[in-house]
Amino acid sequence: MPADQAAPAVAAPVGVLVDLSHPIEHGMPVYPGDPEVAIGPALSIGADGVDVTALHLGSHTGTHVDAPSHTIAGGRTMADVSLSELFGDAIVVRVRDAVAGEVLGWARLRAAAELPEKLPPIVLVDTGWSQWFHDERRTRHPSLSADAARELLRRGMRVLAVDTLSPDATDPASADFPVHAAVLGNDALIVENVRGLDAVPDRVRVGFFPLRLAGDGAPVRAVAFLPTA
Repeated sequence: MPADQAAPAVAAPVGVLVDLSHPIEHGMPVYPGDPEVAIGPALSIGADGVDVTALHLGSHTGTHVDAPSHTIAGGRTMADVSLSELFGDAIVVRVRDAVAGEVLGWARLRAAAELPEKLPPIVLVDTGWSQWFHDERRTRHPSLSADAARELLRRGMRVLAVDTLSPDATDPASADFPVHAAVLGNDALIVENVRGLDAVPDRVRVGFFPLRLAGDGAPVRAVAFLPTA
């Protein structure tokens, strides 16, 4: 090889990839009041020479990220959120014994996991409630307290990811979102409707890869990166 010719790059092994996302499907569950999901044919190979699917969905469909502007007037939109903010080391807090409607405070989280003074940037809360995503019980999920969210932020969290419809209680009659106010109000991010956390270790590297939308949120492909044995 000539001295001035660089050797080809060799891709590092990525290990095992675990998909932490719900599939986006016609008629899938959405947060109460959000746009329903409609997916159907727009063009066909027989009539048009190509298959093209028409999509109708909200920016907070399925597994998705909330930008600060979702609940904070003047907050950052997804156009301001870099991919590097949504990729990194994470800790999983497992509270799979949480019951319907329970509000998980800081003491409850501390009892469930060893939470160091300096947290990795991503915190995943595993309640096990993703199993009810297609069941009416999904709206009665556990939630976090605002004080717990503020303590996670103080310890370095920049992305709060939950396996429920929201880190706040789901109440269509209420416009009060205290965890959203705490997290998004501190210019951090929220990821909702993660699934499959039982397949990842308590410390893991994860990435949330959103559609490149410029608005208040976007569906993501959530991925955990497990090292090879």
